[in-house]
This record gives sequence, structure tokens and C-alpha cells, in this order.
Amino acid sequence: MFSRLRSLSLIALLATVACDDSPTVTPKDHAEGLYIKGTAEYLQGHFEASLASFEEMRKLAPTDPRLPAARGEVFLSMGKLAEAATEFEAALKQDPKRSTNWSRLGFVQAQLGRPDEALSSLRKAVALYPNDFNALEQLGEIHLKKGEQDEAIRHFILAANAASGSVKSELVLRTTEVLIQVGRQQEVLALVQKAANEGIRTAAVLTALGDALVRAGKLPEAAAAYKEAASKSPRDPTLWELVGTIQLQLDKPGEAIDAYKESLRVKDRAIVHVALARIQLAMKSKQGAEQELAAALESVQGNDVRELRELADLLVTMERKPDALRILASLSAEHDLVKDADLQLSTARLARELKDVVLEKAACARALAADPRVKKCP
Repeated sequence: MFSRLRSLSLIALLATVACDDSPTVTPKDHAEGLYIKGTAEYLQGHFEASLASFEEMRKLAPTDPRLPAARGEVFLSMGKLAEAATEFEAALKQDPKRSTNWSRLGFVQAQLGRPDEALSSLRKAVALYPNDFNALEQLGEIHLKKGEQDEAIRHFILAANAASGSVKSELVLRTTEVLIQVGRQQEVLALVQKAANEGIRTAAVLTALGDALVRAGKLPEAAAAYKEAASKSPRDPTLWELVGTIQLQLDKPGEAIDAYKESLRVKDRAIVHVALARIQLAMKSKQGAEQELAAALESVQGNDVRELRELADLLVTMERKPDALRILASLSAEHDLVKDADLQLSTARLARELKDVVLEKAACARALAADPRVKKCP
């Protein structure tokens, strides 16, 4: 009995000692916790809270080399570029071989209008880490602004090659934009085809591939690219419209109709009904064309110039010229379209045919003012 009581007393004593032996949190552990907290707050977009956590960390670990870079990232996200530059410069004094610090500093210097300093910083970043696609992209942007087109394109291509996933897709598209901008469209097809072959088959890249194939006259391949792009971007009705347009050019009206119907499943649009009406007319089906025209008039939005002009042309074709003229009269008077000489001439011609003298004169006056080469109206 006494032995058992003694054992219980010892167990109770040990339990008491264990409860009193609280774990000790060292300043180093506390600082690490604040770093994790500040980083989480930054990722959540709570920038002021993040800076406060990093400031508390500074009191415990003032020489931690991660601090200035972390604060620099927060200031950069807040748009406080001068403060960000100061922090990244401080980070580089502690760790001059960290390529990301040079890359971030170079980006900030470029935004602050200091291109020569930015070039120096970015080149140091690439020297330390040749696959730094952020630094390579920024180098491309700086060279482009300086008019150094070949160097700009070279760096954009290097950036795209170094990246992966969605970032690679974005960089490929940026490169294609620049190539087209500087008149080197013939290089676009090879670039986007290479990206697609490497597995970068986003809707945007496939659309760019389709565009390049159209320019190269490779229509069946372009239709296939647009079709795949449509499968990856199910809310974009224009991709199926492009497939339909190509199939028409390939003299495949049945496949064109199928593609246009897919476009309509995504969104009911007058421009597609107009295209279907023209197919019906070509197939000698006046009833089918009338049905599509009715659907076009039902779905027309009134703010798409291309759609309205196509609808007006169809109305003329289907002998509904007064309705067509009403559309053209409204369009030709729009402030943004008064300098569209072709539109003004089309309006003037139809107005003359329908004996609307006032509209004819107004449209002719706008056409002559818009283009000095116009010598006769309508």
C-alpha cells in the first residue's frame, strides 16, 4: 500500500515538473516566425502589416540578409519605387551574388527612368543566372525603347526560352508583338510553332499560331490551330468564327456552317448569322437566308461597327436597302467614323440610289474632308 502511494506521489511530482518546464523561444526563433508572418502577409496583399512584421524582425535580427530584399518586394508591390530601390541596394551590399536582387533593382531603375543603371544591374543578374527570364525580358524592353531592335528581340527570345508554363506563353506572345511591330512578321511563325511543339499550347499561343499560318497561306493548318484554341478557350466565340471563315475560303460550306454554329453556341452574335445567311444565299436557299437575317436583326448589339456594316451589306443584297441606309446613316454620323472615307462613300452611293439628297450631300462632304484623294462623290 505504501509502495503504491509512493509511486503515485512520484508520478504526480514528475508531472508537475514537466508542466513547469515551458519551452523557451529564442530571439532567433522569434525572428524567424516574424519573417514567415511578414511573408504570408505580403502574399495576402497586406503590405503595411507585412512591413510592420519585418520591422519587428529587424529589432531581433538586424543583420539578417533576407530583410532588405523582403522589404524591397513589399515596396515594389506598393508602387514605392524609390524605397524599393533603396532596399534592394542594401540587400546587394549584404549579398552581392544573389541574382534576384540585381534583377529587381534593374527593374526598379528602369521604371525610375534610369536605363543605363538598369542595364548594368540586369546584366549582372544574367551573368549570375543566365536563365533569369525576368531580367532578360526587362533587358529586351530597355533595348526596344532605345531603338535597338535586334538586341531587344534577341533578349525577348532568350527570356521566352528560359521560361516555362504560362509565363513562357506570355513571353512568346510579347516576342511576337515586337516582331510584328518592327516588321519581322516572317519570323513569327517559326517562333510560335516552336513554342507549340514544345508543349506551350495555350489558347493565346495557338491563336497566334493560327494568325501566322493564315499570313503564310496555310489555311487548313490555321483552321486546325484555331479549332484547338477554341477548345481551350470555350468562352471565346471569335475562334470558331475564324474556323468557319477559313472553311468557306477552302470551299467547305458544310464545315463552315458547323463551325459558325459552334460560335453561336458560345454567344449569339449578328455577325455570325450574317455569314450563315450568305452561305444560304450561295446555296440558293432564300428561306434559310431570311431566317438567318431575322436572327441577325434580333441579336445585333448596335455597338460593333464591323457587325453593323456587314449587316447593312446583307440588307442591300437582300433588297432591303432602306433598312441598310438607316444603319449606314447612323454609322456615318458617328464622331469616330466621320473620317472613314470608304464608309462615307458607301453611304453617299446608297443615299443617291434611294434619292436621299440631304444624306448624300452630308456623306460626300465628310468623304471629301476625310480623304483628299477622293475626287468624285459618290
